[in-house]
Amino acid sequence: MKRSLPGAAAAAPATPDAAGAAPGAAAGAATLVAPGVAAAAIAPAHAPAPAPVPTRADTLRTEFEFELPRGYVDETGVLHRRGAMRLSTARDELVPLRDVRVRENPAYLSVVLLGRVITRLGTLPMVHDGIVENMFASDLAFLQDFYEQINAEGHTLASVTCPNCAEDFEIDLGGSRLGES
Repeated sequence: MKRSLPGAAAAAPATPDAAGAAPGAAAGAATLVAPGVAAAAIAPAHAPAPAPVPTRADTLRTEFEFELPRGYVDETGVLHRRGAMRLSTARDELVPLRDVRVRENPAYLSVVLLGRVITRLGTLPMVHDGIVENMFASDLAFLQDFYEQINAEGHTLASVTCPNCAEDFEIDLGGSRLGES
């Protein structure tokens, strides 16, 4: 003899009943199906809508490639110039504030921050703040500017049309080097 808890409903059968009700449907509920349409193809009114398929416009680019002006020279003398940086998170910007080196010297913040967001540099197995602090000053300045550009969410980009050829393109109004506007 099967026992059930008081007030608990018995489990619905896994297959449609003789009346054609869908599995799990309440007893006595009828499911109307048009001729030639499978019952499984009809979703109940309370079912969530299917998630939209992301389009190219919906995707977010989170990693950006760069090439250092001079390059980082590792302890074996190998030059590393090409790398990638990811978008910064709130955590990336908050964690360095607890670092003792940053508390003693606030200028060290960018070194620690860049060590967190640079994902790749040449053939180095890992990039960290120790590598960033041994870069040439011009490369550090480049990376600081690059960080600002990719994390500015495009606020300095403007869509323009060439008056000569009518081609559309974007320009960076913020500039990244001295003398640019």
